[in-house]
Amino acid sequence: MKRRVVVTGLGAVTPIGNTVEEFWMGIKEGKVGIGEITKFDTTDYKVKIAAEVKDFVAKERMDFKAAKRMEPFSQYAVAAAKEACEDAGFDITKEDPFRAGVIIGSGIGSLQEVEKEYDKIKTRGPGRVNPLMVPLMISNMAAGNVSIQLGFRGKCTNVVTACASGTNCIGDAFRAIQYGDADVMVAGGTESCICPTGVAGFTSLTALSTSTDPMRASIPFDKNRDGFVLGEGAGVVFLEELEHAKKRGAKIYAEIAGYGATGDAYHITSPAEDGSGAAKAMELAMEEGNVTPEQIDYINAHGTSTHHNDLFETRAIKLALGDEAAKNVVVNSTKSMIGHLLGAAGGVECVVCVKTIQDGFIHQTVGTTETDEECDLDYAVGAPVEKDVNYVLTNSLGFGGHNATLLLKRYEG
Repeated sequence: MKRRVVVTGLGAVTPIGNTVEEFWMGIKEGKVGIGEITKFDTTDYKVKIAAEVKDFVAKERMDFKAAKRMEPFSQYAVAAAKEACEDAGFDITKEDPFRAGVIIGSGIGSLQEVEKEYDKIKTRGPGRVNPLMVPLMISNMAAGNVSIQLGFRGKCTNVVTACASGTNCIGDAFRAIQYGDADVMVAGGTESCICPTGVAGFTSLTALSTSTDPMRASIPFDKNRDGFVLGEGAGVVFLEELEHAKKRGAKIYAEIAGYGATGDAYHITSPAEDGSGAAKAMELAMEEGNVTPEQIDYINAHGTSTHHNDLFETRAIKLALGDEAAKNVVVNSTKSMIGHLLGAAGGVECVVCVKTIQDGFIHQTVGTTETDEECDLDYAVGAPVEKDVNYVLTNSLGFGGHNATLLLKRYEG
């Protein structure tokens, strides 16, 4: 028998707020966190804008000495994980630490550390490289640092599936609790690679928007979309086995009812054109949750604002739900406000889904004005939608053909 898994805590660091409360307030206001890049000189770059985290002070969110031994992607993860843990009212000293685990992914880790130390090699020689270069750089250190800071000694891994990382991490944490490997997991994604290498690499791939207007750069499903906007931050959910949560009197935000993960086996950057891989992930999540397409109230789309993703994801939604149900579901993209957080996207978007269930508020796809002819679903364009939300799908699609979908539902005892 699979055990039931609920969400009892949330944490977020984003371009429109460094706590869940600030972030969700920004979401409700339709705030856009995109602006000119301040982290480096973009004079020679085609892309001038990104969605940066603002006013984040690591020493205010964690031990100062520990923070100095972390790159921003790890700092964001620790801050979000601590917030989620505190939100859940969880005290590890009263629990078995080996029953509490961490699965937090990052698509890239720290490109900044690579840039910095490579520059030292070229200018001052290999002997001047920072002894901590490797533990600062590698992507699993977000999960490792969270485990250390929280004292969680159970399963500690990170899933790296590019832009699907956060959702795959939550899905794997969900499975760990379902099948008894843990009672509690903190899970999600984190990323920080707004730096010369990150921007140049994605620009050369023609993946980024070259717009200089923050309000018209990340415009998912719009006929004039021309690429995604690079973002950064972290999103973490506190997952708990239902009976464990009830026993300690935890507040329950929502239940995770299903998870689907597939591979396109098609192309290194493009999703399958017919949407079949992403559709199957949605179908598997609905099947596990024992819900029909007609019961889905809302889909938080991957919605990157690239031509291929938005078109093929639209096809996937129609394939998974059927034309009639697909036309009746509200779809939106959080990336319209915070850009694309790569490995952190799924974590932050899962937080949005939980808050949407709580508040009955489906945010607008901000900036999108005129949808593509083939993108013909209800993308919450022009205004948010207020309605009771009981079942939600959230999609993440990653380079390499990784598809991941979570099904969340309103908690009923």
